[in-house]
Amino acid sequence: MIILKTEREIELMHEAGKLLAACHKEIAKMIKPGITTMEIDEFVETFLRKHGATPEQKGYKGYPYATCASINDEICHGFPRREPLNSGDIVTIDIVVNLRGALADSAWTYPVGEVTEEVQQLLDVTKTSLYKGIEQAIVGNRIGDIGHAIQTYVEAHGFSVVRDFTGHGIGRTIHEDPYIPHFGTPGKGLRLKEGMVITIEPMVNTGAWQSKMDDNGWTARTIDGSLSAQYEHTIAITKNGPLILTEQ
Repeated sequence: MIILKTEREIELMHEAGKLLAACHKEIAKMIKPGITTMEIDEFVETFLRKHGATPEQKGYKGYPYATCASINDEICHGFPRREPLNSGDIVTIDIVVNLRGALADSAWTYPVGEVTEEVQQLLDVTKTSLYKGIEQAIVGNRIGDIGHAIQTYVEAHGFSVVRDFTGHGIGRTIHEDPYIPHFGTPGKGLRLKEGMVITIEPMVNTGAWQSKMDDNGWTARTIDGSLSAQYEHTIAITKNGPLILTEQ
């Protein structure tokens, strides 16, 4: 069931999203060779609690951390760890904020030190594809319009779009209907309505799109060891167009 949000609910989610954006800005300053994703995880939990919020992922279906921290070939749901990041790595930090019951969800992929030209292109294409999808998140469009815009842009640059994980509705819980694939056919799928709040979060690989699961039951990685990047915003569908809730 799709739960439409009121203007007040969207305002509250926007406040949570602004806090999440501020947290990502602080993380961007921290990312450098030698830092660990566990240090980032601990920072995020402290930062959120200092501002009256909590990390919604922690405890969700038993997930033990405040963040997901996915490195290099990990697509999503990577566990924070004590091993330091190295120059040339990429790391995706995914956070869900709960601010007085209002949720916001955003992931960002960060380059660590110096990365290759191909890696930088992966990051640039993935981020741009997110905004290509957001442009389609308007009243009257269909979910397939979002996915098609992302898929065609990504594949035109020689990369692939992960099929096994999608965006989703968000509100009272992290995952609500509808689900938002990052591939699709224009004019197909559920029609977007005012009051929907969704995440758009393309995961893009340098190699094949298929994934495999680690033994921990959470972490997904590319099937061929290729690199994977992800950028995610929480979006409200409004009569005035898409409203990005997870930016300041």
